[in-house]
Amino acid sequence: MTAHPSGTGPVRAALFDLDGTLVATEHRSRAAWTRLFRAHGLEVDDALLATFVGRRGQEALADHVHRFPGGSVPDLFEEAVGYLNGPDIPPPYPVPGAEVLVKRLHAEGVPMAVVTSGLRDHARALLDHVGGAALFSALVTAEDVRRGKPDPEGFLAGCAALGVAPAEAVAFEDAPAGIAAAKAAGLRCVALTTTHAAEAVAAADLVAADLSDIDWPRLFTT
Repeated sequence: MTAHPSGTGPVRAALFDLDGTLVATEHRSRAAWTRLFRAHGLEVDDALLATFVGRRGQEALADHVHRFPGGSVPDLFEEAVGYLNGPDIPPPYPVPGAEVLVKRLHAEGVPMAVVTSGLRDHARALLDHVGGAALFSALVTAEDVRRGKPDPEGFLAGCAALGVAPAEAVAFEDAPAGIAAAKAAGLRCVALTTTHAAEAVAAADLVAADLSDIDWPRLFTT
């Protein structure tokens, strides 16, 4: 784990991104967005797909909707979500260490929230892979905010729901947009290299391969 500490004092609450942080889904999202663009005769590459990572799908899609003649963001988003249910889309799976860490923090009474750019039903289904939504005191989804990541609104809402100041909390993220949101909200941030290279998430305070690398009792204590 690579450290770039910017905060002082212990943390007493954890706020988790979901896709790519608790549950690996990027392979599914990439497949669905790729299918959407190609179904409309449009080219798609890694650089374009990277613009969707960590953001609300509809906001990211709005950046590209001009390329879809006659298309609307709601209709195109619904089409992309539909592709996720295709029989050839690979299933999600827990990020290494996620279930163990979440269950440990819950057992120790650490306040936890999920702050995700995804939709609520999607989030609740994915959380079954790491022990269930009931382990978390708060769930902040795309439906709950006016502005998605990199705006700090979601993390500020998560801290408020947990009753903690941002300086007392740590965010776990995997994407630059999420890291920017967490830092703008005043949280310390641990970035995982599950979907991006370490260089792309270097703005975080700590960089780890996955959640099996996290030593909660010693996090930000040195």
